[in-house]
Amino acid sequence: MNYAPLIELKRQRIEELEMAISDPSFFNDPKKAGDLTREHSSIKKLLTSWEAREKCLQETAENQALAKEEDKEMAQMAAEELPALEAQLAKLDSEIQYNLLPRDATEDRDALVEIRAGTGGGEASLFAADLLRMYQRYAEGRGWKIETMDSSASDVGGLREVIIKISGDEVFRHLKYESGVHRVQRVPATEAQGRVHTSAATVAVLPEAEEVDIELRTEDVRIEVCRSSGAGGQGVNTTDSAVQVLHIPTGTIVRCQDGRSQIKNKEKALTILRSRLLERKQSEEAAKYSAHRKNLIGSGGREEKIRTYNFPQNRVTDHRIGMTLYNLSSFMEGDINEMVTGLQSSEMEERLKEAGLV
Repeated sequence: MNYAPLIELKRQRIEELEMAISDPSFFNDPKKAGDLTREHSSIKKLLTSWEAREKCLQETAENQALAKEEDKEMAQMAAEELPALEAQLAKLDSEIQYNLLPRDATEDRDALVEIRAGTGGGEASLFAADLLRMYQRYAEGRGWKIETMDSSASDVGGLREVIIKISGDEVFRHLKYESGVHRVQRVPATEAQGRVHTSAATVAVLPEAEEVDIELRTEDVRIEVCRSSGAGGQGVNTTDSAVQVLHIPTGTIVRCQDGRSQIKNKEKALTILRSRLLERKQSEEAAKYSAHRKNLIGSGGREEKIRTYNFPQNRVTDHRIGMTLYNLSSFMEGDINEMVTGLQSSEMEERLKEAGLV
């Protein structure tokens, strides 16, 4: 497909955005300013990829011509460089396609990752802790910042529930595919007979909501201070600093006890509440939009079984795209990029079809 006309429209759009950003009143509307700033950054990235593609095309054409020269040594050198240039061109084409797609407003945002032990008792809580470690390692590898918002330990050293905030570049864009039920098949440490058990944990990835996204009116929120609870140990907060927030219109309850400061716990609880309300709002809008849209990768149904981790076979399978990898040990250490890339590619194909670009 010839993308040149679309690129020209983007060039015109970035000029409009730069004029808007230079206006002294630009930040009078914080939400609009944030949206336009993100759009400007996205288009700039697209144009950088386009310029790199044009250069790569030129170098490829030059090498193809040199590969036909009578000078055999020169022709061989040019021919040897062609595969790398063609691979780079394919990669740039993929980036350009993806960046030309209409973007969800939340893709560039930070994310809240909620992990809860599901069926399987203590083994499920241990698996929840393993998933937390996996996402922490992945985030560290990308240079993202991690902050624990709230956590609840189990009696066997696992996690009943944990909520972390991950901040960085395009966090939600990469992690949004993780929402759903994660199933594990392995021999629990407590299993004397060596039998493989199946248990599960649920993951929900929410884009961080900004105050301008969700207005929390004082009369709609009830905040209570209470004593924290936990499995025991030195890390348990024994003061009355745990905070519970109730959003009266929706009945949504958030409890935060991880921090030792009542003020910090309140801030964290309100952050989680806003993100859950934004997720609820987006789900309602998506349901009205179209049935097809909900079928896209990344729709993030919490009930949907999305992945199986089979330890005896060192295998991890994502059921949405049918991808199986035999590197479970490194996968659990945060090496999940190949799976994320596969999910992104699958979503891109669906969105390109929906947008009429293929």
